[in-house]
Amino acid sequence: MPTKRITSRTRSARPRPAGPGTRWAVAPTIGIPATASSPHCRATVLQVVKAAEAAPDFLLPLWRAVVVFRLVAWAVAVAAFVRSWDRYPDHRIAIVLLVLMAAWTAVVTVAYGTRAGRRSRMAGYDVVVTVAFIAATLLTQPWAALNQDAPILTSLWATGPIFALAVERGRDGGLIGALIISASLIAVRQRLGDQELFNTTLHLVAGVTLGYAATTTMRATAVLREALAAEGATAERERLSRSIHDGVLQVLAIVRRRGAEIGGAATELSELAAEQEVALRTLMSNRPMRSADRVDLGATLRVRATSRVEVITPAGELMLPGAAVEDICAAVGEALSNVVEHAGAGARAWVTAEDVGDQIVVTVRDDGVGIVDGRLDAARSTGHLGVAQSICGRITDLGGTVELHTSPGEGTEWELSVPKVAP
Repeated sequence: MPTKRITSRTRSARPRPAGPGTRWAVAPTIGIPATASSPHCRATVLQVVKAAEAAPDFLLPLWRAVVVFRLVAWAVAVAAFVRSWDRYPDHRIAIVLLVLMAAWTAVVTVAYGTRAGRRSRMAGYDVVVTVAFIAATLLTQPWAALNQDAPILTSLWATGPIFALAVERGRDGGLIGALIISASLIAVRQRLGDQELFNTTLHLVAGVTLGYAATTTMRATAVLREALAAEGATAERERLSRSIHDGVLQVLAIVRRRGAEIGGAATELSELAAEQEVALRTLMSNRPMRSADRVDLGATLRVRATSRVEVITPAGELMLPGAAVEDICAAVGEALSNVVEHAGAGARAWVTAEDVGDQIVVTVRDDGVGIVDGRLDAARSTGHLGVAQSICGRITDLGGTVELHTSPGEGTEWELSVPKVAP
């Protein structure tokens, strides 16, 4: 079980120097409130859904091929029936089955032609119905004849569901479909000869190969959609940046200048306007931070910089699950909130994030008054559970550890270590 370590020790409240060859991204100081509930703790890039949906569906040609194959296979089954007319004892039953096969072919043609129909459920129905048709061939031929190489009415048509499952579920779907259809054909023949082995091998190779191709295609489609979403987000951010620059930033600049000119109580207003001006410029220039269900922790932390908080992260991405980033960011927000409330006037803070192999280490340091012995226990006894729940509780739930280094007059340092892989 993850442990929580809180120790009391003097530690310099300055950022740890970067090692040789390490590249860092330093966020400019901006005036965003450092509270645990700050919305800036979450991913701030607008996901342009319409841009992602505009990505072409590369699986669509494969689905069209499945539909065309099913139609051609039904025509082959009809031709095989006509060619082997004399080998069918009861032509009426065979013709009825062919008509029903045509009807089901029309059903799957319509279904696979729509986005709603291209699902595992429909492919599963296709398998069940096809197995039923294979079993129904026993009505057209006696057992003895089928065991002696009598033609099976479904012929090539029976392989259609294998391809449908392969396109929808990938390699595993093609494998499962091939095994089910092959087992059904072997059961009808009641033998496992060279021809059955050859057909089974052909089904397996075709199903797995098409499934692998479909899986690769789905991954390529996902990458393209992600790229289009990022491109759309960038375009939207640039559009908003122009609007903000022509409106809000101009107003803030005027307030900053006029406040400085007036002086007195307006000086504080001028400083706040200056901080918010920098904050908006930083948010406007910040790159997208989200990829699928993973978020760049470094970029998320950088938007927490204020005039008294400096954020230092690696230049590269620190991708973690979105839920983990939200918890880490909330813990950092609570630590920064403690700096504002308890570190003393004029105290500065530094937030650093480092990739140390299998863990991400986030450190929050300040040069404030530090924490005296017994203060945390006293706060806990009076119902103030910010440290216990918002910091330690969140990080422990992620499988990480928390270390506190502090001493009166020497500042405070929180070190949050979180594994990259959830426990």
